[in-house]
Amino acid sequence: MSVSAFPNAITAAIVREKGGPFRIEKLRLDEPRADEVLVRIVATGMCHTDMVVRDQVYPVPQPIVLGHEGAGVVEKVGSSVVKVQPGDHVVLTFMSCGRCRLCAQGRPANCVNFNAHNFSGARADGTGSLHDDNGPVHDHFFGQSSFSTFAVANERNVVKVPKEAPLELLGPLGCGIQTGAGAVMNALKVGHGASFAAFGAGAVGSSAVMAARAVGATTIIAVDVVPARLALAKEIGATHAVNAKEHDAVAAIKAITDGGVQFSLETTALPVVVRQAVDALGVRGTCGIVGAAPPGTEIKIDVTEFMQMAKTIYGIIEGDSVPDVFIQQLLDLFLQGRFPFDKLTKIYPFERINEAASDSERGVTVKPIIRIGEI
Repeated sequence: MSVSAFPNAITAAIVREKGGPFRIEKLRLDEPRADEVLVRIVATGMCHTDMVVRDQVYPVPQPIVLGHEGAGVVEKVGSSVVKVQPGDHVVLTFMSCGRCRLCAQGRPANCVNFNAHNFSGARADGTGSLHDDNGPVHDHFFGQSSFSTFAVANERNVVKVPKEAPLELLGPLGCGIQTGAGAVMNALKVGHGASFAAFGAGAVGSSAVMAARAVGATTIIAVDVVPARLALAKEIGATHAVNAKEHDAVAAIKAITDGGVQFSLETTALPVVVRQAVDALGVRGTCGIVGAAPPGTEIKIDVTEFMQMAKTIYGIIEGDSVPDVFIQQLLDLFLQGRFPFDKLTKIYPFERINEAASDSERGVTVKPIIRIGEI
């Protein structure tokens, strides 16, 4: 691609109406601004959040180019960018403002302006970078919209990674993988010898299982209704697997742990499962919630039991991660063979993106990755 000729023709997967499908079309991309980075996308992970937004469970304006687990090569940088340079390999992650109180405290995942930067279908100032013959197309989803051959991201949400790492696999580190692993390592701070249960053994729950093993938890329980996912969870670190379709998950966990786990993580966003994740806690246990539920979703708990057992519920976004630090930590663990997230993945060519979405929703593939370009 010539970096001097803008607007440029690119290829992107667009969702034009509620419920999809992803349509691969030609668009025009504007030049990156002073604080932005043009990235040639090699591959992008497909996350449950992409489908939630496609289906308008979480409303974001359409038509839009989704994709928020991009990995690629820097093609051009804006005049004020110092973090990366052309030729660098990068993972794209969530966007934050960098100026609010939470960002200043080193908590970008709790950015006061998180929705404006990640779910508005544009930059926080309302502008976009993509156009078709009819006008603007919504973009900057999670600051990237990486179901595309090229993406414009901000310096804040690109993370440089070593060139010896397998770039085509790394995109999911930017969201789903760091969400599950970060919930365990950064938010809940599961420690050596702890007991932990993951409700849902998809990409997020499985990442949490791997992280729990990496930090030395000794009782690691995966709960799901798909036997293949439970088998994989056992392979990557779970000491126990509970099929919630066949067994009472709470009773099973209490039997395994003699009263309840110290930590649980709820990844499904189903209120009945959230209740189970809380009920499965022992005294002074903590439940982390990461599932993307529709706005207005409510949960019920037994207040007396919750108070008497001194339980805690912790809402967690993006694993409480500082991506520039945490993604590299996960990558180090992966390269050492201690965090085998590649076992969750299956690579699909760009033209089979709808098949990847279907396989993800049916539980056939834990973490689809859409291969878009070459390194």
